[in-house]
Amino acid sequence: MRIQKILVTGANGQLGWALSQAAKVTPNFECIFLDRHAMDLSIPSELERIVELFAPSAIINAAAYTAVDKAETETKLAHTINAEAVAVFASIAKNKNIPFITYSTDYVFSGNATSPYTTDSPLAPINFYGQTKADGELMALAVNPDAIIIRTSWVFSSHGNNFVKTMIRLMKERDSLNIVGDQKGRPTYAKDLAFASIQVLNAINAGATIKGIYHYANAGETTWFDFAQKIKELAGLDCQLTAINSDQFPTPAKRPAYSVLDTQKIEKELNLYIPHWELALSDCILQLKNN
Repeated sequence: MRIQKILVTGANGQLGWALSQAAKVTPNFECIFLDRHAMDLSIPSELERIVELFAPSAIINAAAYTAVDKAETETKLAHTINAEAVAVFASIAKNKNIPFITYSTDYVFSGNATSPYTTDSPLAPINFYGQTKADGELMALAVNPDAIIIRTSWVFSSHGNNFVKTMIRLMKERDSLNIVGDQKGRPTYAKDLAFASIQVLNAINAGATIKGIYHYANAGETTWFDFAQKIKELAGLDCQLTAINSDQFPTPAKRPAYSVLDTQKIEKELNLYIPHWELALSDCILQLKNN
């Protein structure tokens, strides 16, 4: 089946919004964007009925439960959205023989590594949010080995709530900020991830076999502190930033100390160029200024 009509969940999230912007300049697809009111992943039993209504030739699940700290207590809701609903989508796609793309996270790993995590590195989440995403991966692939799972990390954009927008707001409000400096990862610009996702579907239409787990994040690795320093520089703000250790900023959910993703697989299979995170951040801040 040739992909022409894509059903996209999570329309109001960072990635869903970025996909809607990418769709405007991608004329070869008709996209249907559904927010949580139109498609509520906390009620998995309703998903098949809604998919039937639209009869898509591909499904992109950009919806997720992303409140990492709240997930420690809202365990049932987080697991329903991030695991059970994902497995239902995967099963629907399998039965209809259509591509299914969903997204996972660097939080499926322990953070104890010293070199980038590959797509077959062992899962060992250290918080409940990471556990729900790991369960979602395993459950989806169990019912549909052709499902496409793209793990990503540290997502930011000019839309929605994220580290970049929070830092800019706080730097305008305060004279000084303490930023965690002992966690390392790869920031991901939702705009770049959206275009990579579209390229996955283009590759399938061109006859490529794309299935299983991939990693996507912008090139280069950094710490939250260095990320904040670059935000400050590019946004032209004047705020004193101090690096602190994670134990000085306790959170309900533990964060991985090292969650750098190895993106070689997706780069090779799609012949994909991934921009450096600093270039992506520059574009994002320009978008914010223009808005």
